[in-house]
Amino acid sequence: MKVLVFGGTGMLGQGVLRECFNAADVSQILSAGRGTLGQSHPKLRELQIADASQLALHEASLTGFDACFFCLGVSSSGMTEADYRKITYDYTLTAARLLARLNPDMSFIYVSGAGTDSTEKGRVMWARVKGATENALLALPFKGVYMLRPGIIQPLNGAVSKTKSYRVFYSLARPVLPILRKLLPGQISTTEQIGRVMLALAREGDQHRVLESAEINRM
Repeated sequence: MKVLVFGGTGMLGQGVLRECFNAADVSQILSAGRGTLGQSHPKLRELQIADASQLALHEASLTGFDACFFCLGVSSSGMTEADYRKITYDYTLTAARLLARLNPDMSFIYVSGAGTDSTEKGRVMWARVKGATENALLALPFKGVYMLRPGIIQPLNGAVSKTKSYRVFYSLARPVLPILRKLLPGQISTTEQIGRVMLALAREGDQHRVLESAEINRM
C-alpha cells in the first residue's frame, strides 16, 4: 500500500507516520507539506509544497496512491473566519479534488474534530467551517471517504504539538491522561490509535463514514 500524508510535522501527523513506518503492508509513504520532517526512513519520501496553488505542478508525484491521510490543520484561535476557511476548507478541497482525479481508487481519511457542525449553520465558527469541509469531502468520488472526529488526543511515542498552548496543556495533563482514558474511554484517543484506525480504514473501510471518538476507539 502506498500512502500520502499531509500534515506530517504536526502532533497527529507524527503519530500517523510512525504507524505507517511500522505497518508491514505499507511500502511507500509520501509526506507533503511546507516544512521538512527532520527524519528519515526507507519507506519515506518528502514533497515540499509552499501552498495549495502549487499542488497541480506536482501531479506526477501525487499519482499512484492507495490512501491519503489528511492531518493538516490549524487552531482557529485569533483567526477570522475567512482566514481559517482558507486553510481549513480551501487548501483541503484543492488537494482532495486533485487527488480524486489522479487517484480514483484512493481512500481519503480526514482528521476533523469533535463538535464539528454538519449543518454548517451553528454559532461556533470553527465547527461550521469543519462541517463545510467534511460535507464537501464526502461528496468527492473517492473509493472511500472517512471523517475522524477525535476529542482529546493523547500524544504517544514522542509526538509533539507545534502549537505552544497545546504543548503546555499536554505537559500539564500528561500524568492524568492515562487515568482519564480509563474513566472516559469514548472521549480520549491516542496518536497511536488514530494512526492505526486510519490504516484500518484504508485497508478495509467501515460502515461509518464519520467516526466520533467512540467509533475511533472501537476500531
